[in-house]
Amino acid sequence: MTTNHLSETAIRVRGLRRTYGKGAQAFEAVRGVDLDVRTGSITALLGTNGAGKTSTLEMIEGLATASSGEVAVLGLDPVRDRAEVRRRTGVLLQKSGFSGDLTVRETLRLWHGTITDPQPVDDLLEALSLGHRADVRVSALSGGETRRLDLACTLMGRPELVFLDEPTTGLDPESRREVWQLVSRLRDGGATVLVTTHYLAEAESLADRLEIMHAGRIVRSGTPTEIAEGHPSTIAFTTPAAASAPLPGDLAAVTGAVEEQGRTTLETSDLQTSLTALLTWAERSSLRLESLEARTASLESVFLAIADGRDPAVEQPDDTPDSGTTDPALLEGATR
Repeated sequence: MTTNHLSETAIRVRGLRRTYGKGAQAFEAVRGVDLDVRTGSITALLGTNGAGKTSTLEMIEGLATASSGEVAVLGLDPVRDRAEVRRRTGVLLQKSGFSGDLTVRETLRLWHGTITDPQPVDDLLEALSLGHRADVRVSALSGGETRRLDLACTLMGRPELVFLDEPTTGLDPESRREVWQLVSRLRDGGATVLVTTHYLAEAESLADRLEIMHAGRIVRSGTPTEIAEGHPSTIAFTTPAAASAPLPGDLAAVTGAVEEQGRTTLETSDLQTSLTALLTWAERSSLRLESLEARTASLESVFLAIADGRDPAVEQPDDTPDSGTTDPALLEGATR
């Protein structure tokens, strides 16, 4: 892809807001979102609990009207120009709702009849590796096969822009990898992809750009490297129960230390310097650091800092819903 191609904007959002309810019961789920999605890229929209990403996605797709703000999809209004936008986009919802009694081929033929300029059914069966399952009923498909069928329907109209809402939720690791390989091929073929996902590792490794929502706003934007920049790295280790040597005093770069159940975790702004000082101290003190882990700042650490209210750069509104416990591997989806 060329730089000029990526500089084009497939989605442009400015000041987007959405309020549910009226009067004292009103709740503003989306609070002034600005967003640009470049043509020919994969952009991952992530969100803490109750962040409003589902509401945001619905307004961009034209499935809901914004309370205020502007949305342009392929240069069009997704509500007013819905017929044109729908023809040029593909949408993958979290659940398809296909009849389990139809076969894969019958399902695709049925969907084929709803598209203005559809791809041939046999081409999609081959592209999505479903040819050997063409005459199998949908109810008998595995989770990964069902998701590939969903994608086949999404891509049947040769969309320029593809919306994928949690495309790999509930799938085993192998099926998730297959789906993301398909998504990468879409991008490589020139399509633009806006995806929501619970899986941080997937977003970090496969998306060109990340947008992190919290409390109705986008609070972090950029590549995974840009988002992690400036956040502390961590060093974690366990020392023998009988160890009494205090930590060295020359860990100037360490900004925080926590000890839980005999395991110490240090946060540092200079991983190499702190790790060198720590290992020198352990050698001098004749200590063996068990289960030693040194990690640079990651998307996971940034996300958890935002979710837990530990990121000083992120405003915490008074009416932010309690996020509860956050699982760093599989994050809860945003409420509508």
